[in-house]
Amino acid sequence: MALPGVVVLLLIFLAGWSASAAKVRLTDAAGLAARAAARGEPESTGRGAMPPGVTISVQRDGDLVRVTVRQRVGLGPLPSITLREEAVALVEPESEDP
Repeated sequence: MALPGVVVLLLIFLAGWSASAAKVRLTDAAGLAARAAARGEPESTGRGAMPPGVTISVQRDGDLVRVTVRQRVGLGPLPSITLREEAVALVEPESEDP
């Protein structure tokens, strides 16, 4: 009788663990993309560090660059969720080559 309850709890725990790991990866990816955008690098430059299935939105507001990344995460038999993370970076001044 207790086995189905244990299985359900295990599935919920594993889904939470998977979502937490995906959130950490998105946080790192958003930070990398914001720094790349602040340096003026093309948006495709940071794509190599992005987890698969990520959508990126880059907005520039004066001296700030705001990057929003979203990813739909499947949690096995549970419904999938969309994770969202933002990072902001200060635009770096252009270097003057002598």
